[in-house]
Amino acid sequence: MVKKIVNLVVLIPLGIVLVVLSVANRQSVTLALNPFRPEDAVLSLTAPFFVFLFLAVMFGIVIGGAVVWFSQRKYRKRARTESRSAQQWQVEAERHKARAEQIAGRDLPQLQSK
Repeated sequence: MVKKIVNLVVLIPLGIVLVVLSVANRQSVTLALNPFRPEDAVLSLTAPFFVFLFLAVMFGIVIGGAVVWFSQRKYRKRARTESRSAQQWQVEAERHKARAEQIAGRDLPQLQSK
């Protein structure tokens, strides 16, 4: 519930700001990718400014996600290792339980005859 509220508090204002920026920045701009000859048409893009704003936001989200993904690598590796270990312990516990039931089943007729 708290996560939903936080998402609403963050995402709704962010969405409103992006919509206002995109409406206010509809004029076309040229992004020159050649720093030595900015007038070169081969390495330049012309689009409405809000397109570049959205691309910058998306690029930031992707880069941020990648950084977080790589920084949490050791924790994911540890979780995988401990999961395998837990599965091995579970299999061993089931094997011991089956063996105990088997032993108890053999001893049961002897106890009933006494």
